[in-house]
Amino acid sequence: METPAGYSVVLVTVGNVQEAEAIANALVEAKLAACVSLLPIHSIYTWQGELHKEEEWQLLIKTDLAQFPAMEAKIKELHSYEVPEIIALPIVVGSQAYLQWIFQQVESKE
Repeated sequence: METPAGYSVVLVTVGNVQEAEAIANALVEAKLAACVSLLPIHSIYTWQGELHKEEEWQLLIKTDLAQFPAMEAKIKELHSYEVPEIIALPIVVGSQAYLQWIFQQVESKE
């Protein structure tokens, strides 16, 4: 098994639960993610010079960083935003059993 630094949580924000579920399903089915958790959030941000306050959905994607390029391409293909949030936060340490499970889910492509 790789060191924990090879694993990450990728954050992606979308505008509605249907888009969140579609992206999550596609990533898990393609073995680009072991698990995707969906959370409703309230975002405040500036876009094209205007302040926005939006109800959105946050995807917490658990994966191996080696999957990031393919994952990013798949997210961009399915995402409705012009510039979607796609950022990876490294997992510094974690339960060995859980990290092994991530490894098995994203590395066992057939």
